[in-house]
Amino acid sequence: MPILSMFYGIVIRMYFYDEKQHHTPHVRAEYAENRAVFAIDNTEVLAGNLPPGKTRLVQAWIEIHREELLADWQLAVNGEELFKIEPLK
Repeated sequence: MPILSMFYGIVIRMYFYDEKQHHTPHVRAEYAENRAVFAIDNTEVLAGNLPPGKTRLVQAWIEIHREELLADWQLAVNGEELFKIEPLK
């Protein structure tokens, strides 16, 4: 699962093969032992959980980088290499 970005101890990955499970473009976020899946279109948590502050950071990052994330999703669906995305600063 390619790593798209890392910030504040959070690792963001994209794995599009489970599209049938979540039915929408999404990213996975990991922080320590916590994992969550976030929809790219509305930042909704689709599965799992992160600490509240980390959830807000991931949602803000998605808002800022939505177009890039959707472009990466399309690349992933086409089997192409994904672009790294700037971390939240």
